[in-house]
Parts: sequence; structure tokens; C-alpha cells
Amino acid sequence: MPKVIEIQDIEQSAWDELVKTSSVANWFQTREAYDFFATLSFLEAFAYGVEEQEQLKGVVVGYVQKDGGIIKQFFSRRAIVTGGPLLADDVSEEVLGVLLNTLKDNLKHKAIYIETRNFNDYSPWRKVFEQCGFDYEPHYDIWVDTSSMEAVDEHLGKSRKRDIRVSLRDGATLVTHPTLEQVRDYYLILSDLYKNKVKTPLFPLPFFEALYQLPSSAFLLVEYEGKIVGGTVCVGLKDKALYEVYACGKDGAHKTVFPSELATFAGLQYAAEHGMPRFDMMGAGKPDDGGYGVRDFKLKFGGELLEFGRNIHVCNRLLYSIGKLGVKIMKKQ
Repeated sequence: MPKVIEIQDIEQSAWDELVKTSSVANWFQTREAYDFFATLSFLEAFAYGVEEQEQLKGVVVGYVQKDGGIIKQFFSRRAIVTGGPLLADDVSEEVLGVLLNTLKDNLKHKAIYIETRNFNDYSPWRKVFEQCGFDYEPHYDIWVDTSSMEAVDEHLGKSRKRDIRVSLRDGATLVTHPTLEQVRDYYLILSDLYKNKVKTPLFPLPFFEALYQLPSSAFLLVEYEGKIVGGTVCVGLKDKALYEVYACGKDGAHKTVFPSELATFAGLQYAAEHGMPRFDMMGAGKPDDGGYGVRDFKLKFGGELLEFGRNIHVCNRLLYSIGKLGVKIMKKQ
């Protein structure tokens, strides 16, 4: 009989072993990730485990996020499970069903919808997700082989290599251990991008300041003429992957400096040098996003386009419809 376990009762050694052995493990399902989310006042972290015959078979970690003032928060409440749930490869349908139903029961009054943003292949369990009310939506991800620097070099196109070489030649430098002040300068670039182009919510500065303190994070910034002009923010899970959480750059500001390309290359290099055989670019849009420029940019680094999708359970249909309409309006402004 499956047994649900609260966060405080999950044995750390069992959790670590599941991260080590699961084929769908990712950093966002570790205890470090939960503890990080729990420190942030603007997120409500959650974590549940499930045991079968006294063996840990699944863990789900995530957070409830809201945006803006009181009214906007009411219509934007969503529960995000970044990367998808952590599952034993031999997890039974019954155990997974218990885990997903626990998630629904505990969050139905806190979130308008629950979304798992998958970074691995969950297709063997798609039927269980659907039976538990989690609909599948196609969504792309991109993996780049970083098993060695030779592999990274092999997949880089000639134009990417040229842009990186020219950027370094003409004075751009990589800052692999930035100061907190440099991280704040980077955030100004990123927030401008999200406000004027991406037009989706961005975590406030304290998210980045707290992430900066984690042993698993890597802030790889680009400096030119004494100023931060771009960079990538990553978290890594040794022997698994380096995850590119955010990346941006002041592209076009300098004719021969390409900060976004240099930043992404820095991420690939970091993964290869730190025992992470895969660089996960964490999302590349929906298949019907024909003009998705971010996907085109990411694919230039030789990655593989994969469709792991997302699983969404709607807790409140009316509020969900109103929220989707609000997002469309915001992006058109």
C-alpha cells in the first residue's frame, strides 16, 4: 500500500539515492532546491514523497507563484513543478497515481492550475497523468551534449565559433565568479528584456541573490569595457545536467561583441568541465510557435530538439480562462 510522506519525514539518504538512480532526476527535485524555494517569501514551496514497501518511489517539489498586487495575485496563482516529478524507474501506476492525487488535493485551493514542466521523457507514465486529470501539452526542450569539450566543439557551427572568437578578441571577457554587484547589474539587463520583449513575469532580484549563494549555481557573466553586458544563470546536478535557467545579453550594442552567444558557450564549457554530460536549455516553446526566435537561437549551438511536454491540471476552469486571456492581453501591449 503506497504511503504519502511529508517533507519533514522524507529520509535524506533515500532522497539522495533516488536522485542518483532515477532516469528523470533533475536538480529542481532535490532537497537543495526545496530548501531554496522555501527561503523565498514570494513563493510557497511544497514537497511530497510516496513510499511503497518502505522504499521511496517518488518525490515532487515545486512552488505556488503569484504576480502583482492583490487582485492580480488572485488570478495568477499557479503551482509549478519545474522539471517534472522525481520517480523511481520501476514506480508503479498506483504509486504515481497516489503522488499526483496528493498534489491535487493539497493544492486545489491554493492554485488555479498545477503544471509540471518536464525536462525528461515521461511518456511511459502519460496514461497515469491523464487518468489523474493532468492533460498533456506539447512543449520543446533542447539538450546539448557536454560530455566533453570535444563534443561541444564538434556541435558548434562555424558562425558560432567565429562570433565567440571575435568577441573575446575584441575585449569581451567571461566572469565565472562575479560579485553580487555584478549579478545585480546583470539582473537589470534581464528585467529590461522581460519587460519589453518577453512580457512574462520575472522573479524579483532576491531570487537571484539567493540563488547566487547556492553551491550548485553558476553565474557566468560577460563583461565588456568594464560593464556587464550579458550572461547565463545555471544550476547543476553532477553526473546529470547543467540547467540554463536564464540567459540574456545586450546583443547588437557592439558590432563585434556577441554577449548572448558568449554566455551560452560559457555554460556549455562549464558543464563539460564539471562532470555534467548534458546542457539543458530548459524550454524552447510550443511546436505551433512558428516564429519562436529563442528556439532558433538555442539550436545554433548544436543541441537536439526534444518534446517532453508539460502536464497541466486545472483546479478552477473559470479563473484559468480569465488568466489565459490576461496573459494574451499583456503580451500584445
